Amino acid sequence: MDVLASRLILRPRDRDRSVRFYRDVLGLAIAREFPGGTVFFLGQGLLEVSGTGGPGPSPDQVLWVQVRDVRAEFDQLRERGVTVLAEPERKPWGLDEAWIADPDGMRIVLVQIPEDHPLRVDVRHR
Repeated sequence: MDVLASRLILRPRDRDRSVRFYRDVLGLAIAREFPGGTVFFLGQGLLEVSGTGGPGPSPDQVLWVQVRDVRAEFDQLRERGVTVLAEPERKPWGLDEAWIADPDGMRIVLVQIPEDHPLRVDVRHR
């Protein structure tokens, strides 16, 4: 398969409420809009909020978002009234993570990769 682009598509219960959350609360920039949908830039990917969904996301679904400073982003989002699921902490696998939820309960993990983590260290010469 030769993948040219990809995006995650969310079908929220209330599209306008979810668009406001991702645009105004998380501060994601809009890549494009079309009738019934909004596509946001999400780092190296895209997030589309379109259509109308059912009772909410599966607990097996998680939106993984890498940030530069997980504590600063978390504190700012808490001040904006975001639903907090877990405070920032260093996980056994070495990443700093905090967990929040969108208005439909979609779990979002904010991740900071520490300077000395293998994901940021060139291990070719070890």
